[in-house]
Amino acid sequence: MNRRDFFKSGTLAGIGAALWSPFSSGSTLFEFEKRAKNIIFLVSDGMSSGTLQMADLLRRRMDGRNSNWMQLYHDDKITRGLMDMSSLNSSVTDSAAAGSSWGCGYRVNNGALNMGPEGEVYEPILQKFKQAGEATGCVTTVQITHATPASFLISAESRRDQAKIANLYTKYDFDVLMGGGYEFFDSESREDGKDLLSAFRKKGYQIALNKDEMRRSNNRDPILGLFGEGGLPYTVDQLHDREMYERVPTLAEMTQKSIDLMKNNPNGFVIQVEGGKVDWAAHDNDLGALLYDQLAFDDAVEVALNFAETDGDTLVIITTDHGNANPGLLGGRTADENFDRVKGFKSSFRPLLSNVKADTKPAEVVELLESGLGFAIEKDHAKKLLSFYDGVKKDKEAAGPSRIPSPELAKVLFPYTNVGWAGTSHTSDFVELAMYGPGSEKLPAFIKNTDLHHYMLEVAGV
Repeated sequence: MNRRDFFKSGTLAGIGAALWSPFSSGSTLFEFEKRAKNIIFLVSDGMSSGTLQMADLLRRRMDGRNSNWMQLYHDDKITRGLMDMSSLNSSVTDSAAAGSSWGCGYRVNNGALNMGPEGEVYEPILQKFKQAGEATGCVTTVQITHATPASFLISAESRRDQAKIANLYTKYDFDVLMGGGYEFFDSESREDGKDLLSAFRKKGYQIALNKDEMRRSNNRDPILGLFGEGGLPYTVDQLHDREMYERVPTLAEMTQKSIDLMKNNPNGFVIQVEGGKVDWAAHDNDLGALLYDQLAFDDAVEVALNFAETDGDTLVIITTDHGNANPGLLGGRTADENFDRVKGFKSSFRPLLSNVKADTKPAEVVELLESGLGFAIEKDHAKKLLSFYDGVKKDKEAAGPSRIPSPELAKVLFPYTNVGWAGTSHTSDFVELAMYGPGSEKLPAFIKNTDLHHYMLEVAGV
């Protein structure tokens, strides 16, 4: 094959596949022996394979057991495949395009939510399930208006206008909406002054603003849970802050509440569960934030599997939308010993680094980091971290006066943890996809992201 023929058969065929819908002629991709009444779709946003491995290693070294996700592999209780998550305009997807590929069955441009480049509006999957009489909802550790939950709920030109997305939610009757993003529903925080909290109350929603209110809410009426502005706290911070722990529900607790609320629907339910801050931590190269949030996601996996094993009619899907930063535990004689330092982390990077300024002394940096990470770095390494602020002084426009040197701290910590990072952005890696329950036996070893949309519809008979 010559070079020209290669590009004709390879690149152009790939573009055609991105535009083609397998259901345009009424065909089906999968034939299921048993239908799934319920679907629990769990996505750890921005989870690279190294994140999955290191979280499992941390669980084993802390608790003497495998992570729940990996234990499913060990027990051969789950079907496993790889998934291509390319968007319409890039091999490296963002969360909006990734979620939309599952949400509508089409690849869209990065940044779009279930809308094509020429303004095509595609119907999101939870609207389809709702019309079929099923209970539907999303829970997340970031804003409920963020890209991944929004990709299952609504269509919009851009993921960026979260206030608009919140307003769109009022037009539908989803049963569960829980996460952060209070500012997009509160009249005093919205630029247009709309009181979306009142709008949801008029529609019969329960409003929960903390863990106790969520727990006390009934399991009959729909619920809007908003547990803070922005995203929810990192797990590593929440575990060491009593007030935060008592106020904000964990992803596992939100998942359990959602199942309890929706499981009695005679037509079944579909819920998306997102560990959204795994992605945020990866962007920051924040090892403690990353791994403890991945373990919090793993706790939600346990909740879903416990229900599915008892229920017998529930398909559990576990995946990620893309890799991010590709962290990994690198070799060395003291790799395990150094990695064990993560067990002593009590803080994510940003709260610690927010107290570091250009004029902070190296000894003060050492003391500050030791208070949050549980060990002392050398003064020379503290000086290396402080050198970041020299760049800020020289080029404020490029570095930004408010920028937190989290990736720089990750580099400084490499000799202490043996964990390295490829960068601070999304990757084009094929991603893990695992299934348990009715229909899981049909999962192919390799699947295109858009096919998962049709997989879910077909397995539920919608």
